[in-house]
Amino acid sequence: MADFKVPLRDMRFCLHEVLQYTNKCTELGGFEEVNEELLDAVLDEAAKFVEQELAPLNQSGDQQGCKWDDGVVTTPEGFREAYAKFVDGGWVGLSADPEYGGQGLPPSLSTVLSEMCGTANWAWAMYPGLSHGAHATITAHGTDEQKQTYLGPLTTGEWTGTMCLTEPHCGTDLGLLRTRAEPNEDGSYAIHGTKIFISAGEHDMTDNIVHIVLAKLPDAPSGTRGISLFIVPKVMPADDGSAGERNKVSCGSIEHKMGIHGNATCVLNFDGATGFLIGAPNRGLNNMFTFMNAARLGTALQGLAHAEAGFQQSLSYARERLQMRSLSGHKSPDKPADPIIVHPDVRRMLLTQKAFAEGGRLFAYIMAMEVDVAHSEASEEQKAKSEQRMALLTPIGKAFLTETGFESANHGLQIFGGHGFIKEWGMEQNVRDSRISTLYEGTTGIQALDLLGRKVVGSQGGLLRPFLQEIEDFCQQHQRNRKMANSVATLRTHCDEWEQITTQITMRAMSDADEVGAASVDYLMYCGYIVLAYLWAMQQATALQCLADENCTEPEFYHAKLATAAFYFDRLLPRTRSLVATMEAGADSLMALDADHFSF
Repeated sequence: MADFKVPLRDMRFCLHEVLQYTNKCTELGGFEEVNEELLDAVLDEAAKFVEQELAPLNQSGDQQGCKWDDGVVTTPEGFREAYAKFVDGGWVGLSADPEYGGQGLPPSLSTVLSEMCGTANWAWAMYPGLSHGAHATITAHGTDEQKQTYLGPLTTGEWTGTMCLTEPHCGTDLGLLRTRAEPNEDGSYAIHGTKIFISAGEHDMTDNIVHIVLAKLPDAPSGTRGISLFIVPKVMPADDGSAGERNKVSCGSIEHKMGIHGNATCVLNFDGATGFLIGAPNRGLNNMFTFMNAARLGTALQGLAHAEAGFQQSLSYARERLQMRSLSGHKSPDKPADPIIVHPDVRRMLLTQKAFAEGGRLFAYIMAMEVDVAHSEASEEQKAKSEQRMALLTPIGKAFLTETGFESANHGLQIFGGHGFIKEWGMEQNVRDSRISTLYEGTTGIQALDLLGRKVVGSQGGLLRPFLQEIEDFCQQHQRNRKMANSVATLRTHCDEWEQITTQITMRAMSDADEVGAASVDYLMYCGYIVLAYLWAMQQATALQCLADENCTEPEFYHAKLATAAFYFDRLLPRTRSLVATMEAGADSLMALDADHFSF
């Protein structure tokens, strides 16, 4: 199995050349110290850490898995030591407030770091990754006392955090949850209930874990309107800020999963555990969206990570594996067969992986930079526009990048042929690990309903129109560039169609609400393909500009970008044709069969 290498050149292309990252930091205000030298230094040092410390633990962590013994969870060999080095390097608090021990860099840099860690070893990366959501939730909704108690240890990595949402009987329908919070005389609450699927809910990497828990107060309204949010530490903080007595929360078991064996997915039992209300009563689900949106961006990164990991391994193998001769003539006449990279179908899969990984990277970075706006000195108007843009892009990014990441992982296994099905090559692990990403933080179907039902139809197109205008502005900017004529024309055609198909679905939904559910997943994937087309057009424009510079020193890199963009427009964007057909088919054939008539 080839060693993982952080794709630093493509990361720098996205940040420095396409997005003009450091200029944007200066324009926002609050991040003026971020220059290209600092950014490159962070990227280089982070790459060394993940290549040397995390990547070597990926396969062994999968093979060993986590161990549970009477409520105690032990992580795979090397995980704890790698986490200690991660903490010592100050990586946990890279973007956190210096008041609590952080370095105060833009949140988007933590996203770039998370991509590196996740691609090298997703199971390990989840332990510190979930802490960011807990940190953000307490920052946004906690009292001053709660911030003083928890933000410091979460920032330094001394403690980690979790998100405790669902229960055995309710799945995504959190209105059904039964975990209850009974008031104590001292203002705290006794939390009773069981939570399942809690990633990193118990482990041996830190002394304390800060659980962010949804529960209902005794007088709560029914359904989601009656959910409150609580901080429930594994170990009660002592007066001096250190970990004190053990709280009444325990790990009943860990799940035996398809993949991500190196991360403990826990059943947590709250047996009168002491919890503290965070935010207003009965506003828990609203407040938890701070955590969930951070987790959705993190899960989008997981899709990107598996696409990149699959591509790297596949490319190395395809260059070395000899099998058959090229149909157009021998390419390696001095060898008994040609490397499989010469075969068109192998190239189809490799280019699909490359297009999804590199397009997905730019997508993730753009979403991350919108998060920067909220933490900057930007005007309230700028922040409002950024929030609206993120409201539209988050469900697309989460679902589309994970679906395409899973597809890319499967292409990797296919490229390896029979060897891909064998554990030692690592490709079947990438497939297994990637499968959960389309389920995490709301399935693709849930994201699609959120996008079409709440964000697009619910806003009467108010969230979609500015983004369509953004693409039109880009097209106007480049319409005179003959080398981009096809991309510009194709983008404009798809954006016109995007608006039309949205109107059609909205009109049909006025007489039959099932029309939204029938079209939603196809609609989301359709949106994703157009967004990625826009992002590949952006990369195409940047590459052309760089090639026009007489001092260009890397023409091969930019020509590869142009070739991948052409492949995307020719071979992947046309998938929208079948999606339009299925959206236009409506709900009739989906809902015609009576539920009782589904039979074996």
